Amino acid sequence: MAASELYTKFARVWIPDPEEVWKSAELLKDYKPGDQVLLLHLEEGKDLEYRLDPKTKELPHLRNPDILVGENDLTALSYLHEPAVLHNLRVRFIDSKLIYTYCGIVLVAINPYEQLPIYGEDIINAYSGQNMGDMDPHIFAVAEEAYKQMARDERNQSIIVSGESGAGKTVSAKYAMRYFATVSGSASEANVEEKVLASNPIMESIGNAKTTRNDNSSRFGKYIEIGFDKRYRIIGANMRTYLLEKSRVVFQAEEERNYHIFYQLCASAKLPEFKMLRLGNADNFHYTKQGGSPVIEGVDDAKEMAHTRQACTLLGISESYQMGIFQILAGILHLGNVGFASRDSDSCTIPPKHEPLIVFCDLMGVDYEEMCHWLCHRKLATATETYIKPISKLQATNARDALAKHIYAKLFNWIVDHVNQALHSAVKQHSFIGVLDIYGFETFEINSFEQFCINYANEKLQQQFNMHVFKLEQEEYMKEQIPWTLIDFYDNQPCINLIESKLGILDLLDEECKMPKGTDDTWAQKLYNTHLNKCALFEKPRLSNKAFIIQHFADKVEYQCEGFLEKNKDTVFEEQIKVLKSSKFKMLPELFQDDEKAISPTSASSSGRTPLTRTPLKPTKGRPGQTAKEHKKTVGHQFRNSLHLLMETLNATTPHYVRCIKPNDFKFPFTFDEKRAVQQLRACGVLETIRISAAGFPSRWTYQEFFSRYRVLMKQKDVLGDRKQTCKNVLEKLILDKDKYQFGKTKIFFRAGQVAYLEKLRADKLRAACIRIQKTIRGWLLRKKYLRMRRAAITVQRYVRGYQARCYATFLRRTKAATTIQKSWRMYVVRRRYKIKRAATIVLQSYLRGYLARNRYFKILREHKAVIIQKWIRGWLAHTRYKRTMHAIIYLQCCFRRMMAKRELKKLKIEARSVERYKKLHIGMENKIMQLQRKVDEQNKDYKCLMEKLTNLEGIYNSETEKLRNDVERLQLSEEEAKTATARVLSLQEEIAKLRKDLEQTRSEKKSIEERADRYKQETEELMSNLKEENTLLKQEKETLNHLIVEQAKEMTETMEKKLVEETKQLELDLNDERLRYQNLLNEFSRLEERYDDLKEELTLMVNVPKPGHRRTDSTHSSNESEYTFSSEIIETEDFPPRTEEPTEKKVPLDMSLFLKLQKRVTELEQEKQLMQDELDRKEEQVLRNKAKEEERPQIRGAELEYESLKRQELESENKKLKNELNELRKALSEKSAPEVTAPGAPAYRVLMEQLTSISEELDVRKEEVLILRSQLVSQKEAIQPKNTMTDSTILLEDVQKMKDKGEIAQAYIGLKETNRLLESQLQSQKRSHENEAEALRGEIQSLKEENNRQQQLLAQNLQLPPEARIEASLQHEITRLTNENLYFEELYADDPKKYQSYRISLYKRMIDLMEQLEKQDKTVRKLKKQLKVFAKKIGELEVGQMENISPGQMIDEPIRPVNIPRKEKDFQGMLEYKKEDEQKLVKNLILELKPRGVAVNLIPGLPAYILFMCVRHADYLNDDQKVRSLLTSTINSIKKVLKKRGDDFETVSFWLSNTCRFLHCLKQYSGEEGFMKHNTSRQNEHCLTNFDLAEYRQVLSDLAIQIYQQLVRVLENILQPMIVSGMLEHETIQGVSGVKPTGLRKRTSSIADEGTYTLDSILRQLNSFHSVMCQHGMDPELIKQVVKQMFYIVGAITLNNLLLRKDMCSWSKGMQIRYNVSQLEEWLRDKNLMNSGAKETLEPLIQAAQLLQVKKKTDDDAEAICSMCNALTTAQIVKVLNLYTPVNEFEERVSVSFIRTIQMRLRDRKDSPQLLMDAKHIFPVTFPFNPSSLALETIQIPASLGLGFIARV
Repeated sequence: MAASELYTKFARVWIPDPEEVWKSAELLKDYKPGDQVLLLHLEEGKDLEYRLDPKTKELPHLRNPDILVGENDLTALSYLHEPAVLHNLRVRFIDSKLIYTYCGIVLVAINPYEQLPIYGEDIINAYSGQNMGDMDPHIFAVAEEAYKQMARDERNQSIIVSGESGAGKTVSAKYAMRYFATVSGSASEANVEEKVLASNPIMESIGNAKTTRNDNSSRFGKYIEIGFDKRYRIIGANMRTYLLEKSRVVFQAEEERNYHIFYQLCASAKLPEFKMLRLGNADNFHYTKQGGSPVIEGVDDAKEMAHTRQACTLLGISESYQMGIFQILAGILHLGNVGFASRDSDSCTIPPKHEPLIVFCDLMGVDYEEMCHWLCHRKLATATETYIKPISKLQATNARDALAKHIYAKLFNWIVDHVNQALHSAVKQHSFIGVLDIYGFETFEINSFEQFCINYANEKLQQQFNMHVFKLEQEEYMKEQIPWTLIDFYDNQPCINLIESKLGILDLLDEECKMPKGTDDTWAQKLYNTHLNKCALFEKPRLSNKAFIIQHFADKVEYQCEGFLEKNKDTVFEEQIKVLKSSKFKMLPELFQDDEKAISPTSASSSGRTPLTRTPLKPTKGRPGQTAKEHKKTVGHQFRNSLHLLMETLNATTPHYVRCIKPNDFKFPFTFDEKRAVQQLRACGVLETIRISAAGFPSRWTYQEFFSRYRVLMKQKDVLGDRKQTCKNVLEKLILDKDKYQFGKTKIFFRAGQVAYLEKLRADKLRAACIRIQKTIRGWLLRKKYLRMRRAAITVQRYVRGYQARCYATFLRRTKAATTIQKSWRMYVVRRRYKIKRAATIVLQSYLRGYLARNRYFKILREHKAVIIQKWIRGWLAHTRYKRTMHAIIYLQCCFRRMMAKRELKKLKIEARSVERYKKLHIGMENKIMQLQRKVDEQNKDYKCLMEKLTNLEGIYNSETEKLRNDVERLQLSEEEAKTATARVLSLQEEIAKLRKDLEQTRSEKKSIEERADRYKQETEELMSNLKEENTLLKQEKETLNHLIVEQAKEMTETMEKKLVEETKQLELDLNDERLRYQNLLNEFSRLEERYDDLKEELTLMVNVPKPGHRRTDSTHSSNESEYTFSSEIIETEDFPPRTEEPTEKKVPLDMSLFLKLQKRVTELEQEKQLMQDELDRKEEQVLRNKAKEEERPQIRGAELEYESLKRQELESENKKLKNELNELRKALSEKSAPEVTAPGAPAYRVLMEQLTSISEELDVRKEEVLILRSQLVSQKEAIQPKNTMTDSTILLEDVQKMKDKGEIAQAYIGLKETNRLLESQLQSQKRSHENEAEALRGEIQSLKEENNRQQQLLAQNLQLPPEARIEASLQHEITRLTNENLYFEELYADDPKKYQSYRISLYKRMIDLMEQLEKQDKTVRKLKKQLKVFAKKIGELEVGQMENISPGQMIDEPIRPVNIPRKEKDFQGMLEYKKEDEQKLVKNLILELKPRGVAVNLIPGLPAYILFMCVRHADYLNDDQKVRSLLTSTINSIKKVLKKRGDDFETVSFWLSNTCRFLHCLKQYSGEEGFMKHNTSRQNEHCLTNFDLAEYRQVLSDLAIQIYQQLVRVLENILQPMIVSGMLEHETIQGVSGVKPTGLRKRTSSIADEGTYTLDSILRQLNSFHSVMCQHGMDPELIKQVVKQMFYIVGAITLNNLLLRKDMCSWSKGMQIRYNVSQLEEWLRDKNLMNSGAKETLEPLIQAAQLLQVKKKTDDDAEAICSMCNALTTAQIVKVLNLYTPVNEFEERVSVSFIRTIQMRLRDRKDSPQLLMDAKHIFPVTFPFNPSSLALETIQIPASLGLGFIARV
């Protein structure tokens, strides 16, 4: 198909844009050949007329379909061009937050400027062992590919990391090295991988600095070779460095810093060891303050200094050397502060006693005067003489800076040398992987010598890159047998020749440096004369004669000639160097030693790098001993040689390319600047790779993938059995131009754009099919809807019509009834209205008449009253007028008198002021007093006269009053007479009025009574309604209160239950954590134990078979399977005795040190294990302590236990003696007695049997006592159940239901609150008291433990004594213990005498009881002994009498018939007896050489465990502790050996896990402990162990079972892991759901089920195999559930981890596939009845991830649903899945960035792990629930096939 045919309407294209570089647009009409203008519609909504170039007529680039956008590999794009690459990178970086993308063989890495959680050890494990195309792009994928190719092809590898400053080169190289260190491990115990990683902080501190573009910019290039041995484990490393930027030591631009090490020193200046360096703040030194930015945000230089020192220590740089390095660096800083004063224009001086120079000389150990002299002078040598010349201030400053740069460069080289020495390995290097971290192409406004060298190096690397890409393309085409045509690609050899050929730029530069008067200007003229107009790549700027332009592969660069010669010479004054060489500081002369050596292409120098800087100083003739060529080579010459060596190394390896891109210049996280990105893509060769690929056939499909993807374009008749022929036939029909594709052997090759065309055809076909399906479905749905609506309408009509008829009939009936009702009602209303009117008229008349009569009466009454009122008012008015007049007269008199008194007073005051008046007063004072006395007398007389007058007036007034009173009485009498006359007249009227009034009053009362009655009735009704409402409210309130109380009770119970459940869960979690930690420690201990055994065996082999090329065991990072295989080989050859030959002297110290290290480590692990065991015991004791009774005293219980144990032991010993004596008696009777005497009817026989019967009865009594003592011991050990302090909720509810009254409910509610408070306070107090008691009990338990240990020691000593002394010793010990206890309690109860007295009484009682029991025991023993003596005497007498009655002939002739005592036949006791020398044979036949498959099929499950336990029982029966210990130890060691030898066989591991658990259960079941005997039969209880407590061995067996379980998990993980990804993710279980997308150069694993490909059925078959094997071996059901849970966790974790790391798997269809696969696994669980095993819950994260792929992802409701649904996924996992979600078809939509941000906002409060991947190596802690066996031991038969004929049943 022609390219122009694709430019149709709605096709999308890319057009150039000055701002965004490329802009997307859409065609508005079809393009026709010859059109000059394209009508486009831009994305922002504007229309544009795009004019084509009239010369080239090139059409704009077509845009790829959306389905291809965001691909992992840029070569998977159908259209390969610059805008497609840029857009794909931008979408992945901005939308999906993916920083890595493949571009063919190149990994493009974009710096996110943000820490991402994608470099953890879980990510490393996920990428380890994976194919490069099977996972998402990552630096770890490149490292894994290099590691695998090194191992597969046995060829050295290189990873070339390049990019601009700040693009992330150093970080990428660091992560690659971390990957190698983690995956490969080291071949020795020296931890080489840690040293390789430790070199990074050292090199960063001395070689990295802050620039305007990067806070940690590498200012040198380095190539690190990581060496591997034959087993591909790291053995060492070597580093080469290139072109250190020395100028940064003395000068930094604005906002930049010097090297980090200087600022680290200044930040650590206050440390005691750094005080001698006399450092301070970085702003105090000239060399560190020029940039003005001494601090990097987020970086602590002091902490970085600590990391640097730690790394130096790890690399073997001693403290003295470290201080020497810091001393030299501090000297450089002080040297920068040395100042010069101008003496004249040609000379200068240093101020006397200049402090910085003094410090510099002290630190460097040189003479002050000499250094001061040579800093201001220089020596000139001519042919005849040498003379000293002063230099100017500028020259002196430059010389000082040159010296500082030279010292730093030498120190840098010295550190690199020592780092290489530390990383050097004595083991021969088999292969290596090199990591090249080198600067990318640079162009600035001012470009100098450094940029020239950097761009020269990039030209060489680009040439090598182009050749490698071209070579790979050619190999691919030739392998597929496709005609190969030469592809034109850019060859930059002319540019390289311009730089490095004869008379090239570098050659002319070196030549000019040799000229005595050579300058930058003369060199520039030589360049112009030699290359201008002769080389197309060389140009001269128009406006400059001191610059030149070179056309590099990436861009044109203009270089300024100024400074080229000086930088190339790198001149340092020779005299200054000599002063430094003569230093007393030993380390300083080492820096200037001659370390130049010839370096071959295959070997580096001793320092591992090429020296870059040499100072070209000519020595004088008078010193022949001086090195003559120390400073001869120029920097350019050295750099060219280094570069040639690097290219030879790279060409000898397989390269892998990492191109780092800087997305913006402002270090903003996830911000993409298109202009800067395009510049770097052009410069780093990515676009060149795209161009080379696009020139041929960039799109490549296998035939199967093409068929699966484009099956929809084929008809049924086109599908043939041969996929290849089918694809050929279809392609010939679809693409007519055969030049657009080629058929290879295994692939179809397409030119650019053809895949997009096929995708368009496929999308059109699918769209047409969708439209047809939609049309049919919609028609069917609408017809179905119409029919349903029609049926509904008919039904509705029928019902409506019937309803209407019924309504009409009802209307007629109601109309007739209404007419009748109206007639009667109207009559009633009219009659009622008439009656009301008549009654109202009568009432009105009566009221009117009464009203008129009352008015007349009231008028007369008012007139009469008015007359009386007028009379009294008039009298009152006259009296008032009189009083007012009198008051006014008196007031006038007072005013007048007051006025006259004031005048008199004024006059007197005037007189009083005059002197004469005073004199008169003074003179006539006596006269005045006499006058005053006289006046007083006169006034008294006047007063008396007035009083007499007043008395007379009163008499007169009284007489007049009496008269007036008589007149009034007379008037009253007359008035009464008049009243009586009128009263008679009015009496009748009053009676009439009274009667009327009574009548009215009666009526009104009647009316008021009626009204009150109505009102009372209403009020009563209202009151009743109110009461009813109130009653209802009260009932409701009562119900609500009842409900509240019930709810509160429920809440209380629920909260208590929740708290109990939470506390239980928390305790379970803590227990699981402890168990997991203990099992991990146990796993580590077993691994170290195996490692120790391997090393010990290896040491034995080294001693016995000293071969130089012996194999070593794997490292700690290697797999356990290889360790087991190798150790098994050693075990098989270990039959010969060890030889005593000593190994070689070189190997002995190393291995012995390893041996001692491992031994020490094992000891530490044992201590840790013991600590963990103690902690576990302590927690168990704490649980038991919480359950113990508070009243019971542990001391008393301990004493009783001790006494009863002593009593039990004594009784058992006595019983054994009696048994032995009885057996001897029976034996003697059977051997010596005659038939007559011992016959059953003989008298002697009867007497003897009676005695035997009594003895047997006595023995039975003793047995019962022993059983009673044992039961008491068990009962005392049982825990006491805690008191139940909580109130039962059911009782509370019953009480609540009984409450009926509101008041009671309220009181109950208040009481409930108070009860709650009281309970809370009681709980708090109980908690505090419990804590105090727990502390006290803890101390008491510790003391009891010590006492118990002491008592056990005493018991052990007592058991060794004879029986006679044992009782006395035990009594003595008991008395001693009681005495100690007495002293203890005397101190304890010193403050409380009463308690102490009661304790003493109880103690005495106990002692008395003990003494009485002891006396009874002694009496019993003496009685038994007497009986035994009597029996022995009687038996002797019987024997003598019998012998006397028998003649000698009878003794010879008659045979002696044994005594035939009838007794029951002895039953089989379930024990096996073997000889001690047969123990090894038993272990060998039963464990070492046993085949699990035969045992599992033919014999009962767990047979070896039963046999071993029966042997243990017999040893216990014999009381042979050595035999028990030996058998158990041999069993455990033999199981370990079998598992070590055949540890990768699932059947073997499963078999011995089952038998170990069964053996453990047998030890528990028959231990005699009551907790394990509940399910036993009486016969099984008789088989319990009697002599030994094997609890410690049970713990050892439990640890062994844990180790076997963990090994079983590792085995099944190794078997399942290759199946999981293929079966769960890649294989299409539902065929046709997910189509295959176009892939790039990195082909992924095919999802089509080929031969050998794992499917889901493979996983299910393997699970069935595991399950059947475990069931055949008789494994406990609970243990099988735990194994299945672990298997499902592994499946879910690995599947989810791969899903999170594979973008192509995150689609809707893949989610459906995963859901189906999970449902199949759940169905398997149902079939096996394992749904309650917890296995389904482990798949929950995977199920939620699959649901997340399928749900809608658009609206806020969808976000809320996702947040609530995905509770088993972390926030990082949810966001990762959403970012990776990729549509497989065009009908799906991508997840928007805003939706992902919404999810993040909703989940920001969720507290979960930031870890992205699940820990696939996690092993759940295993438990072994007790599972007793119902099998009777006496019924077990031993098959002959086991070869155990030497053991006998007992």
